Amino acid sequence: MRELSLGQVYKWVDEKGMIHFTDDITQIPEKYRSAVQEIDTREENVKTQTEGESPSKKKEDSYRDRLGRGEEYWKGRVDEWKKKLESLQGTVETLRLKYNELTEKFNASKSSAERANLRNEREQIKGQMDQYKIQIGEAKEMIEKKIPEEAQLYNATPDWIKP
Repeated sequence: MRELSLGQVYKWVDEKGMIHFTDDITQIPEKYRSAVQEIDTREENVKTQTEGESPSKKKEDSYRDRLGRGEEYWKGRVDEWKKKLESLQGTVETLRLKYNELTEKFNASKSSAERANLRNEREQIKGQMDQYKIQIGEAKEMIEKKIPEEAQLYNATPDWIKP
């Protein structure tokens, strides 16, 4: 066995239920600092060999990032954001179809009052689509940039975050 000597690690949960870890308390948003859980990793032991496993298999299965998180954690983060992205894209597509339907009704209508109502509905849907598109951009940034940067920071294996 080998002993880790990482020091103090801080854990907090954001409003979406996402668990975060850092070794720098200044990286924790102020609103979460009162609920931070301190984790002392200096006394944590990591078993480096399991009986009956080959050396290469042991290294793959037992490797953890600097905070002790393994492949399941990182793949889970990527999968979670991919599911969010797919859901957001589906919502935008549904709104786009509704927008197009309202446009057809607008073009076919001869009543100025009805056209005004349809125009307002379309503007509301366009606003919703724009908001979802922003969220899609954020999800793509998480998948393509932020999670890989975080994985690199914590020495996670790059294969863990590949699609």
